[in-house]
Amino acid sequence: MTRIAGMAGNRGRNLLNIADRRPGGAELAVVLTNSPDAPVLDAAAERGIPTEVVPLEAEMDRREHEEAVLDALSEYDVDLVCLDGYMRILSETFLDAMPTTLNVHPSLLPAFPGMDAWGDALDAGVSVTGCTVHVVTDATDADGDVIEDEVDAGPIVTQEPVPVYEGDDEATLKDRVLHEGEFRAYPRAVEWFARGAVDVDLDAGEVAVSEDVASVAGADHGGLPTRRLVSDDRLDTLRYGENPHQDAAVYVDRTCDEASVVHAAQLNEGAKALSYNNYNDADGALNLIKEFDEPAAAVIKHTNPAGCATADTLAEAYEKALATDPQSAFGGIVALNRECDAETAARIVDSFKEIVVAPGYTDDALDVLFEKDNLRVLDVGELGGRTERFTEKPLVGGRLVQERDLQSIAVDDLEIVTEREPTDDQLETMVFAWRTLKHVKSNGILFAEGTETVGIGMGQVSRVDAVRLAAMKADEHADGKDAAGAVMASDAFFPFPDGIEHAAKAGIEAVIQPGGSVNDEDVIEAADEHGMAMAFTGQRSFRHD
Repeated sequence: MTRIAGMAGNRGRNLLNIADRRPGGAELAVVLTNSPDAPVLDAAAERGIPTEVVPLEAEMDRREHEEAVLDALSEYDVDLVCLDGYMRILSETFLDAMPTTLNVHPSLLPAFPGMDAWGDALDAGVSVTGCTVHVVTDATDADGDVIEDEVDAGPIVTQEPVPVYEGDDEATLKDRVLHEGEFRAYPRAVEWFARGAVDVDLDAGEVAVSEDVASVAGADHGGLPTRRLVSDDRLDTLRYGENPHQDAAVYVDRTCDEASVVHAAQLNEGAKALSYNNYNDADGALNLIKEFDEPAAAVIKHTNPAGCATADTLAEAYEKALATDPQSAFGGIVALNRECDAETAARIVDSFKEIVVAPGYTDDALDVLFEKDNLRVLDVGELGGRTERFTEKPLVGGRLVQERDLQSIAVDDLEIVTEREPTDDQLETMVFAWRTLKHVKSNGILFAEGTETVGIGMGQVSRVDAVRLAAMKADEHADGKDAAGAVMASDAFFPFPDGIEHAAKAGIEAVIQPGGSVNDEDVIEAADEHGMAMAFTGQRSFRHD
């Protein structure tokens, strides 16, 4: 465990933040100040942290005072010293006798050293400032006088950028630098020291952090960086978020080269702007139709596919996708992977839709679509490749980051595990179903025939219930379709044969699933008993967002 001697001059908010968060398991062994009235003393005592006060007596010079500080700290086992507004420049008398001493400065050094970093940043008119955690080095001469050019000049451990906004004053900027900069950077530095990841070379004036290295594809952790710096610009404020009582905005990453609904042009400018839910659903719809090279159409509702299909023409693909669940498609989002033509447009406007997303539109198609006042028409431009590698999910207090699920399977990748072999048509359907199922919320089950969906069971906490839901959708909601003879896709393995039993009752004749359950043999046996063909993919396709 790393034990810290914290030295503060006033409130010591950085020290208290470190004490509360215990980065890397580090703890404050003692808090020392030179002011008996410093608020940090009471705050430390409330946390059970020992405190020491070493006043600066009038007759004390710098080195005498530091000797007194060292004497006060001599009773404590300390591995690291952290300064937080300690209003004394430390000399080699202290620094040579103690372990590494860190300080946090409220600017991106070497810019704006000194006592008024916030005011200096505002006077300079910069749009970004921040904070710096650095190793404290001796900035005094032989007489103990301060050498101004050497203050805040120790080797840098880490930095954190913070934006400066129009209308900021010193108080607002100071508060933002503390909460968005120092509260992130200082615990990070302490955690690195606690993990033994920092090598300080004072002779060379350098700090090396073994955990803070550039990652590349194929390296450890798949290229996921040790730190993420995100700087998106607010594109627009939205009417509200998921619900009317929630404020919301959409931000844009201007470095993204992939076709995106955020970058899309809304062609019917008089129509109302996209809402939070519109953006979310349109993004899900666009990501789904990017899976296919053939003409493809998808209808999305609440980020789940209500239907998806490929066909020889776009209009036919849309008609088949819509027929999967026309009831749920009401008010949905339509995505197309080809330029929208007039025939497809006429079929889209035949029922209420919120948005159409496509890589272009013919003039005749726009004439048809613009007849619907509240139908938003988005042109995402050429689809091209999928360039964004990672996706993320915000959590309270952090975020999860992962590689996008860009897996793709072909017929040759499938392992046939049943006595019955799937037909060539069923194999083609399995591949289509798997690509579509990737975009269904887990637990997900999808019924398909040919290259069109028949019934979709999404977002269930029981895989059996997902099978039942897909069967119900196919038999009760689909227009001109049913589950008899269809292929079933499951985004994860069947833990028991009961899912297969319910699929058999619905008329399913072939199954594609990951496999990998301890009960695979029982599941395969159930498929054999019902004369089903079954293929394993060897890979799962959960989607929980």
